[in-house]
Amino acid sequence: MTSKLNDQTISRRAARMRASEIRELLKLLDRPGMVSFAGGIPDPDLFDIEAYRSAYSEALSDGDRSLQYSTTEGYQPLRRWIADYMCRKGVTCDESHILITHGSQQALDLIGKLMIDPGSTVVTLAPTYLGALQSFSAYEPEYRSVRFQNGVAETNVTAARVLYLVPDFANPTGETLSVEDRKAALALARRAGAIVVEDAAYTELRFEGENVPPIAALDIQESGSIDDSCTLFCGTFSKTLAPGLRIGWICGPTALLQKLTLIKQASDLHTATINQQVTFRVAADNFEIAVEKAKVVYRKRRDAMLRALAAYAPEGLSWTSPAGGLFVWITLPDQIDSAKLLEKAVERNFAFVPGAAFYPDGSGRNHLRMSYSLLPEDVIDQGIKAFCDLVREEIA
Repeated sequence: MTSKLNDQTISRRAARMRASEIRELLKLLDRPGMVSFAGGIPDPDLFDIEAYRSAYSEALSDGDRSLQYSTTEGYQPLRRWIADYMCRKGVTCDESHILITHGSQQALDLIGKLMIDPGSTVVTLAPTYLGALQSFSAYEPEYRSVRFQNGVAETNVTAARVLYLVPDFANPTGETLSVEDRKAALALARRAGAIVVEDAAYTELRFEGENVPPIAALDIQESGSIDDSCTLFCGTFSKTLAPGLRIGWICGPTALLQKLTLIKQASDLHTATINQQVTFRVAADNFEIAVEKAKVVYRKRRDAMLRALAAYAPEGLSWTSPAGGLFVWITLPDQIDSAKLLEKAVERNFAFVPGAAFYPDGSGRNHLRMSYSLLPEDVIDQGIKAFCDLVREEIA
C-alpha cells in the first residue's frame, strides 16, 4: 500500500521539520574504527551504575507509587532539591517555581509553544544550539541575531518574544558570557519585551576560573523577586548524572510556570515517576561527587584537544579555548566548506559537526564543532592530527 503522506496532508509546522545533523552523525559511532568528535555525549563510564541500581530498588520498594501516575509539576522532593540548588546559585525560589521536564530539550519545546507565534521574533547568538533551533523553528519564528561585546548588546532588534542564550560554555562555541554581557542581555530583553531563555545545560562543567552568576540570579537582583523576573532557567541532569533518564526542569515566574504546566499536561501528563524518584535519590547523595568526577575527566580531554590543535594545526585555522563544557569551535579558512570537508573526513574514519547546522540562516559554512567528551586523550590526539592533515591538504 502506497503512503499518502505528503506536504499537503500534514501540517505546515511538521513539513518544516528536518532531521538533526547531530542525530544522524551519531549513527557513525557504531562504525568500526570511527573517531567521532560529533556528539556532545557524556562518557558512560561516569555513570554511577550501583547508585542507580540501589535507587531503583528503593523506589520500587515504596510499593506502587513509583509506577503510578503523578502530578504534572513533578515529584515534590526532587522539585524541592532543585529549588535549593537554584537558591545556592542566587536564584531565590521554592518548589512552586520548578517544573520537571523530559530533559531541557522538552523545556525548549514547551517554551516555544508558549511564547512563539508564526512571525514572532526570536533573538539568538549566531551560532547557537541546534536543538533550540529545531524546537523553536516548528513554531515558525523569525530569527534575529545578537552579539555581545564588553557589556553591549549589538543588535537592531526593538521587539521580540524570546532571547535564547547558552551563557556558560555554549553549545557549539564553548564560550561564556561575562557578567556585563549577561546584564546587557537582560537590558535588551526588557527593552524588547522578551523572555530570556537561559539554557544552563553545561553550567556545572567549569574547569577553571570563577563562577559567573546565572542570568536568572541577576534578573532577580534587578527585579526584586522571581515572580517579577523575565528569565526562564532551563536545567538538566543529562550532563552531570545521566542523560537516559531524561530529567530536566524549568525555573521561572509563577505566571509562566502555570502556563507551561498546562502545556506539558496536554503533551505527556508528567515525566516518568520512577525516573524522578531515582534522580532525586542519586542527586541527593551523589550530585557534587558526580560533577567533580566529570570535571576531572573532561578537563583532561579538553586539554588534549587544545594541545593537539596547537601542535598540528596549519596556518589559517583558529579555535576557541573553553573554560568548561564539552565543545571546541573551529574556524576554517574562508574557502573551505565544513560539510564537504566532513565527507572526506568520514572516508578517513573521523567525524565532526559542520557549522551551518548552528546558524538559523544556514551560514557559517567555514566553521565546525568538535566534542572531546567521549574519547581518550591519545585518540583525541590522533583524530586531531588526521583532521589537521586533511585541512592542510584542502588549503594546498
